Amino acid sequence: MKNLLFSWMLLMMTLPTAAKSMIGEGSAIHEVTPEGAWCWFADPRAVHYKNADGSINRTYIGYIDVHGNVKAMQYDLLTGERAEVLVRSYFQPDDHNNPTFLVLPDERVMIFYSRHTDEACFYYRVSTERGDITTLGEEKRLATNHNTTYPSPFILSDAPNHIYLCWRGLGWHPTIAQLSMPTKEGDVHFTWGPCQMVKSTGARPYAKYQSNGKDKILLAYTTGHPDNEMPNHLYFNYINVNTLTLEDVNGRTLSKIAEGPHHVNKRAEYAEKFPDAVVDAPKDSRDWLWQVVAGEENRPAIAMVRIDDAKESHDYYYARWDGSRWQTTFLANGGGHFHQTPGLEKCYSGGMAIDEAHPNVVYCSVPVEGANGRYYEIVKYTVAPDGAVASEAVTRDSRLNNARPYMIPSSDGSPLRLTWMQGYYYDWIVSRERPGYPTAICADYAWKAPKVNLQKGLLNRNQTAKFLKKDELEEFTLSVVVRSEGASAYPTNILIIGNLRVIVDEKTQIPVVHIGDEAYASSNRLVTADSWRHQQRSTNGKWYAPSVHECLTYTVTCKEGIVRTYVNGLLDQTIHLTTPVTGHICSKGKLYKRALNQEEVKEL
Repeated sequence: MKNLLFSWMLLMMTLPTAAKSMIGEGSAIHEVTPEGAWCWFADPRAVHYKNADGSINRTYIGYIDVHGNVKAMQYDLLTGERAEVLVRSYFQPDDHNNPTFLVLPDERVMIFYSRHTDEACFYYRVSTERGDITTLGEEKRLATNHNTTYPSPFILSDAPNHIYLCWRGLGWHPTIAQLSMPTKEGDVHFTWGPCQMVKSTGARPYAKYQSNGKDKILLAYTTGHPDNEMPNHLYFNYINVNTLTLEDVNGRTLSKIAEGPHHVNKRAEYAEKFPDAVVDAPKDSRDWLWQVVAGEENRPAIAMVRIDDAKESHDYYYARWDGSRWQTTFLANGGGHFHQTPGLEKCYSGGMAIDEAHPNVVYCSVPVEGANGRYYEIVKYTVAPDGAVASEAVTRDSRLNNARPYMIPSSDGSPLRLTWMQGYYYDWIVSRERPGYPTAICADYAWKAPKVNLQKGLLNRNQTAKFLKKDELEEFTLSVVVRSEGASAYPTNILIIGNLRVIVDEKTQIPVVHIGDEAYASSNRLVTADSWRHQQRSTNGKWYAPSVHECLTYTVTCKEGIVRTYVNGLLDQTIHLTTPVTGHICSKGKLYKRALNQEEVKEL
């Protein structure tokens, strides 16, 4: 066990650098973050938003790392600026908990996240400024009377004053509720529901959702988990938000959602009674699904996989409603489970993603023999009207697996469209036995890297004394290394520059920025979920004792009346000054007479 722990920790320390150097040779792979992962049932895990007047043109990508940090990257295609935001620290270290996004009618961005099945609530944050997740408001909690997983939010044009939130909830089944629009302070509440939509004879149906943008939410789901069911079937319904009914693909009403769930099973009489609801009903394999899209001419398409009885062979299929029946087209064999742990989660395919803007195009993660050995690569498949399939390599000659591809919604016309995970994967949760999901997130877009010059503007001791004599410090960066005092605490004052002090609350370990008489508390704690070293991790609803960093880098920048704080390079707070920062005293650290960009802060 000690040798395993040592190897695990060594991997965790070296992986970010390794991930950067092991990407595919000769392929267009660009790293979004060195530490991040996602499951494939909470969506949209990324989204692109461009408004009508073109003043906002940004992409948001969310993920969670093995330390329990829920994070998101924002890329501005107008300016080339990229920001990585710490949405929530010290969360359950489980890849099911990746965040999902919703752009509101007033153009604020709302982010949802929840623990994996073991807590009766959702968490969410709403940006205070239009289209800008670097200005997230405080964390809010939306309580339920049941456990929650996989939040998928929608706003439809026929119901523009409400949010429709879908998730796995009541009875571990597909669940829906209507929410109010967030107030100025970011508060929401249930206005209808929650309601369980279907009831299966199998346990834990797995559902994927998509909206047609107008009046319907698409719902594709299995009768249960393929690990537990052989065979396992795949069904499709519409959720009509005008009538709050469940419908089949032809608009036939199956149930009124508020009156109780629609009952499904795998018996022949169900298929005879509801033939258009049945997408796939194999007799000798296990179905699982990866995506559903509205398709062209209101003909939905589904990315699905058939897994053999032994769970050794995964076949990728493209299913499409042709107007009279569901047609399935074989794309490729996806090998077996893509990850590094034998005998665990053998139904975990490399993954599939449909391009919703071009719904006959599917990206799949398949094992390929390349120059560096056999690794999972991303391959593009195009399905012709006659069913013929053409393929094209997206990545090649990789030295790490490329898995769980995701096409960014509403990104047609943007150069940033495809994202995926790359690296070693051992389990969906971090534990003493397995190191979880220490992967990177990659994309198909070459970032405009900002210049990094850690000598420019750096002040020595004499220059610092002169700089601090100013009546107002309009632009600066101060970065300090903070070491914990014992196993559970930091010094109370971790950073001081003039009348700006950062004080850590002794009980919560939350940093609070004090500027004059104003106080700005973070929504995050200066701790991690790395207590796997001492506790057995599981989905049991417990919040284990947090782990403090042995040391961390805390950085404050100030420019144009805005103070930003960073924890280990991740943006934590954005504060618009009401009181100017004045000088005279300063903590020991690196002081610059300019505001460093985030890439420079990360280098520190």
